[in-house]
Amino acid sequence: MTTANIDQNGAAAIVGSGQEAFILGVVVAVFLLAGLVKGVVGLGLPTLSMGLLASVMSPAHAAVILILPSFLTNAWQMWDGAALGQLVRRLWPLQLGVIAATLWAPVSLVTLDANVASAGLGAALMVYAVLGLAAVPLSAPRRGERLLSGATGLVTGAITAATGVFVFPAVPYLQALSLTKDELVQALGLSFTVSTLALFARLVLEGSFTAGAMPGGWGWLAALPAALLGMAAGQMLRGRLDERNFKRLFFAGLLAIGLYMVIGSAIRWLAG
Repeated sequence: MTTANIDQNGAAAIVGSGQEAFILGVVVAVFLLAGLVKGVVGLGLPTLSMGLLASVMSPAHAAVILILPSFLTNAWQMWDGAALGQLVRRLWPLQLGVIAATLWAPVSLVTLDANVASAGLGAALMVYAVLGLAAVPLSAPRRGERLLSGATGLVTGAITAATGVFVFPAVPYLQALSLTKDELVQALGLSFTVSTLALFARLVLEGSFTAGAMPGGWGWLAALPAALLGMAAGQMLRGRLDERNFKRLFFAGLLAIGLYMVIGSAIRWLAG
């Protein structure tokens, strides 16, 4: 090997390691922010983290990083309350639909074109943000609830498989069930935990969840303490902040991120 080749390889290694360090720093910052938001409003970690990480990596890689922080923070939220058994008995059709569609949807983050996945995620963020900003009053009838729950789960699972985000339409549906505040927070934790496990299973089946699939290997586990620290800080801030105005800012930010992702995907598609 010549001196020129050695110099070129060394320079490439330095550039590669520098890029990995930069992206890892972005991951830690994103999960600190996403955990903070989740600690204050009870949701938003997968939505915000997928939206922000999509600008520096593929949606499939972002979903791999998301799995463990999402599972632990949502399991924490799911167990923090007295209504879990009642919610499982009422919402099992929703969870079953989520599992089935996430595992067997015809498209996924791995098989779907990156621009299409990014645009789909952006559109889902925009719809969710508009509903949040408009404070649309929703109400689901008790008659036929199991059928409606199952259908909502199937749609949520299909969107989860394609975008890695599992808030729509599950969150608006849960908000329409006239649950108490504490029951709603716990129901969100239950639904998100099931969705995270289903997405993990899909990624494993498709061979995405391995150290070799990610640059930096298991160094991306740094996202976990960042998310937990952010969530703990958010819980402490919950009682000190004006939650109504914070939610408005949160949804406005999601709308901006979604619009950016849709426009960016369209530009890349037209340029390609």
